[in-house]
Amino acid sequence: MELSQIVPLLFAGEIALILILYRFVLRDWIIEKWEEKIREDQGAWLIEVLEPVINEIEDRTHESLEAFKDSFFGSIGKMTAQAKELDPMSNLRKAAKNNDWTALLVEYFANKSGLGGVIDQINPLIGEKQPQKKPNTSPELPKIKL
Repeated sequence: MELSQIVPLLFAGEIALILILYRFVLRDWIIEKWEEKIREDQGAWLIEVLEPVINEIEDRTHESLEAFKDSFFGSIGKMTAQAKELDPMSNLRKAAKNNDWTALLVEYFANKSGLGGVIDQINPLIGEKQPQKKPNTSPELPKIKL
């Protein structure tokens, strides 16, 4: 065997020996040393080293929770406003407050008959102007029979 053939085998053997030593000896020794170091000062040095990371995580969490809170309460406010509009008794309360007895009776009977939501949809149409046809200003031509 030539030297050029032995060198790669020795190199591969050396790598295999290092991996075996690490797997079965060095790894356990490293773990024991780190655990001993953490037990000595209850991990204060680890917290000190990781403090910037902890602060960044805390800040991002706080920002995310604030954004969620704002969007959540914003949507709750919108839903509450929509729910107040859909309340069939709201028009009844308004009519009673204004002492409008005719509207009060109409709203009461509409709510009893299940038409409370329909009246809210009809009311905007009452005041809405309907498009008018333009009057025909041209004189009508006489019809000629042939």
